[in-house]
Amino acid sequence: MIKQRPIDEIIEFIISSPNPEKVLAYRPSQALQERIEDLIYKKKTSFLSNEENIELERYLLIEHIMIMAKKRARKELSQ
Repeated sequence: MIKQRPIDEIIEFIISSPNPEKVLAYRPSQALQERIEDLIYKKKTSFLSNEENIELERYLLIEHIMIMAKKRARKELSQ
């Protein structure tokens, strides 16, 4: 069995070709939220490895992209 990486759930969501309603309803899993919170906490209180820092930066970029996608989805639904 191949262990799924936290980012895989985001990839699965993107390739599902979600409609605007699904984009607006999207929420990361509890596991993914906890991973991001752990990385942020570790960054604030101790030290992130290079790999962890890259992982956190990727999640923050994806979060920004999702915010923009939700804004566009709201606009599309309001027309």
